[in-house]
Amino acid sequence: MVRSARAGPTLAASGAAPLASLPGVGPALAEKLAARGLLTLQDLWLHLPRQYEDRTALAPIRQLQVGVAVQVEGRVEAVERGFRYRPMLRVALSDESRATLVLRFFHFRAQQAAQFAPGTRVRAYGTPRPGQHGLEMVHPSYRVLGEGEHGLGEALDPVYPEVEGIGPANLRKLVGLALERLPDADTLELLPLEVRDALQLPGLRDALVTLHRPPRDADVAALQAGLHPAQRRLALEELLAHQLSLRRQRIALQQLGARPLRGKGALVERLRASLPFALTGAQQRVYAQVRDDLAQPRPMLRLVQGDVGSGKTVVAAMAALLAVEAGRQAALMAPTELLAEQHLANLRGWLEPLGVRVCWLAGKVTGKARAQALAQVASGAAQVVVGTHALMQEGVAFHDLALAIVDEQHRFGVHQRLALRDKGQRDAVPHQLVMTATPIPRTLAMSAYADLDVSAIDELPPGRTPVTTIALAAERRPELIERIRAACAEGRQAYWVCTLIDDSDEVVAQAAQSTFEALTLALPELRIGLVHGRQKAADKQATMRAFKQGELGLLVATTVIEVGVDVPNASLMVIENAERLGLAQLHQLRGRVGRGSAASSCVLLYQSPLSAMARERLDTLRRSNDGFEIAEKDLQLRGPGELLGTRQTGLAAFRIADLARDADLLPRVHALADQLLQAAPATAAAVVQRWVGGAARYASA
Repeated sequence: MVRSARAGPTLAASGAAPLASLPGVGPALAEKLAARGLLTLQDLWLHLPRQYEDRTALAPIRQLQVGVAVQVEGRVEAVERGFRYRPMLRVALSDESRATLVLRFFHFRAQQAAQFAPGTRVRAYGTPRPGQHGLEMVHPSYRVLGEGEHGLGEALDPVYPEVEGIGPANLRKLVGLALERLPDADTLELLPLEVRDALQLPGLRDALVTLHRPPRDADVAALQAGLHPAQRRLALEELLAHQLSLRRQRIALQQLGARPLRGKGALVERLRASLPFALTGAQQRVYAQVRDDLAQPRPMLRLVQGDVGSGKTVVAAMAALLAVEAGRQAALMAPTELLAEQHLANLRGWLEPLGVRVCWLAGKVTGKARAQALAQVASGAAQVVVGTHALMQEGVAFHDLALAIVDEQHRFGVHQRLALRDKGQRDAVPHQLVMTATPIPRTLAMSAYADLDVSAIDELPPGRTPVTTIALAAERRPELIERIRAACAEGRQAYWVCTLIDDSDEVVAQAAQSTFEALTLALPELRIGLVHGRQKAADKQATMRAFKQGELGLLVATTVIEVGVDVPNASLMVIENAERLGLAQLHQLRGRVGRGSAASSCVLLYQSPLSAMARERLDTLRRSNDGFEIAEKDLQLRGPGELLGTRQTGLAAFRIADLARDADLLPRVHALADQLLQAAPATAAAVVQRWVGGAARYASA
């Protein structure tokens, strides 16, 4: 994915002028603005209001509704100052509707209190709420009116994100001065008129002016929700820029060319015949898509997503066999040694009986073993190479790498994936197969992975028992401990996942260390292991391995096991402080159990009281085992950055667009991107340059 390395897009050359060029902006004010990332005129053009206040009308006090922001006007009836718990000022206003409203202030100065003499006319704006004496507004914005003063606002008042040390009125004035320097419509406009007309969207200049100075008849509800045509106009262009950037990246990569893999698939058929299970319809469908991609003279760029346990590895193994059949090499890279080892065990079990040489290359392979592995990779004797990021180190030279498979791609940094791609021959790049066990909502995939074809393995293999999910309040912990005792007595194993490593006063969460100690006391008959991120890698691996081999009954762990090993014997998962985790993460953790045929359970332990959002998350998880449905819900509740981990994926940090809110624009964006790339490549380049600039970063290279 491409991200801008600059403070913001380049709307027009004049927008690059520094804010010091505005009247009244000296060094001190410029410094305060710069601390908020506001350096140029265009930074102020795009410093959009976070909400709007309607001061164009007055509401009678008698007709006020709780929670609906309004402007009122009345005379001061009474003033009360109190100091019971903290200083407090209450001002009673009444108007011609013969009703009273209380204005309440906690932070005030003596001269402010003196303004509210009985009989004074006051105009106030705020949100009414129930108080001790009827409705009240807490800390409303207000103005004391002179006797002859009556004029109302002509337009909605914008409320901007705060800038420390600059008052709202001053900031509004600065934005107004910057807007006066906006270039004319033709200079700013990049989108074709027919596109704007088809979507009923304004030009860019009109959109910016409307957002900063909305007319009094503007749809306030649409503005507050981010759905006004002016906001959609900006979101559309920003989404389009990122889409075009990824498409151009894909086109550039595909022009490099790749050697097609067009074997008869004899090895694949032998593998399918030897497997103890039949492939699901989804696996067969995705494999057919991969096989067709590999037969082309351009590099495959495909993301295969599927739920935990949906069988992505088998599809990857079949793809690797197509490379081997063509006399070339395949590499599979996983983010942790443990996960890489699991892939190694699977691939050796499936491929070595077919006469395929599978080689292991990870950080802990050292000395003679490493030198031997490197020699096999370089000579081509190693046909399939499995490892961690060690595969991408400078000393690793492949004989003829045809296929690069990356598992759990969101765990890898940008450069790491690029490095593996660059291990191919100079005249051709390897085909790329990217896998993830985090189901990604379609809308998000369309935007975040526009440079990849996306396939979904959306059915689980037969015989997998759905995991039963229950939510329990933390007070019922003793019952849960007894349940673990019973499960382990039957020869089963259990996980207990904590969200913190150490106890913290600030966060109400049971830390892994103290939970481990408490459970060791409560269950003396069990062997219990502890795994967390601060342990040495070797200690962590040893504990996980002991659990996998059945030497431990219970594993206490932090969320490091989210992407982890298969332990078919584990049938119980306890997630402590489940209300602190996102849906996608909870679903990933739950996927650690239910890998065998035994009935499995996941217990979500939560601290009361639950927020409405936390309750919704836990309810969703209890109702559904469908990773794709859960991911959609997670996107709605938390947004795309949380879902995919913005920092790790390089997912675009959009300035205006919101992938969850603007999802309906994406099909239009796709069509428009195709149109511009074919018919107006110069316009496409200008749109990318404006919003993205030249700083290309690859999330899925």
